[in-house]
Amino acid sequence: MSIIEEAVRKSAEQRRRGQAEPQAGRRPTRRVTAAPAPDAASARRFRSLALDPQTLEHGRIISHLNDEGARRAYKILRTRVLRRLQTNQWNAFAVTGVSPGEGKTLTAINLALALAQDINTWVFLIDLDLERPRIAEYLGIGGAGAKGLSDYLDGRADLEDIAYSPGIVERLAVIPNFEHMPQSSELLTSPRMLELMQALEAETPRRIVIADMPPILAADHVLAFAPQVDGVLLVVGEGTTERDALRSAKEVLAEMNLVGVVLNRASERNEYAYYSYSAAS
Repeated sequence: MSIIEEAVRKSAEQRRRGQAEPQAGRRPTRRVTAAPAPDAASARRFRSLALDPQTLEHGRIISHLNDEGARRAYKILRTRVLRRLQTNQWNAFAVTGVSPGEGKTLTAINLALALAQDINTWVFLIDLDLERPRIAEYLGIGGAGAKGLSDYLDGRADLEDIAYSPGIVERLAVIPNFEHMPQSSELLTSPRMLELMQALEAETPRRIVIADMPPILAADHVLAFAPQVDGVLLVVGEGTTERDALRSAKEVLAEMNLVGVVLNRASERNEYAYYSYSAAS
């Protein structure tokens, strides 16, 4: 009998023994049963939208982007964020940058889309950059009669009036804001804002809440709103974020839970194009 035949024979014997009892020094195989996906029938349907494909493509929204490296990068980010949230039992986080121009709004939108593409994950994306709202612009949401966050905070609208199902992914709902709001820091801590966050977290199936917020050094909004979220995802831009500013942001973030740090505009590339994505705020 050849050496190869003897190895095959021994391997077959080991498999047969393994079916009867675990091999010494090895854990028995653990059967993993996938958890059932949340029932889509139980989800509330919000105002539907038909978005313009050219607007989405121009804005580099991943659902309409022919960049496999970008889509792959966001899937990796999605998996890491989900793992972080599940480990800590977190459900809501803010996306912010250090200073303007680092790509935090586009990162928030594309991460929300990537998360909602997971069959087990439902997402609310809310524009809380009350100084410079951009989500509606990126997605092409608006038009006569459109209502957003400012209408809700002023008491002129309810949740069902300001939440939209953009139709890109069934499990994503978007709450845009269409106008600059004075005294925005105070509005973020108002009873009406607290009421909205409670309403979002009470929706079934339970959704991850992603809040796009101003850069952390540009205003006190993230600090003021921090008690309403579980953590912060920080976006920095290679060649854009200054080291001194990043050190200052680190000091502010010491008071909060950090979901992670996203490096945007990274120049490093490898054969899988994991680091090829470039975005602009």
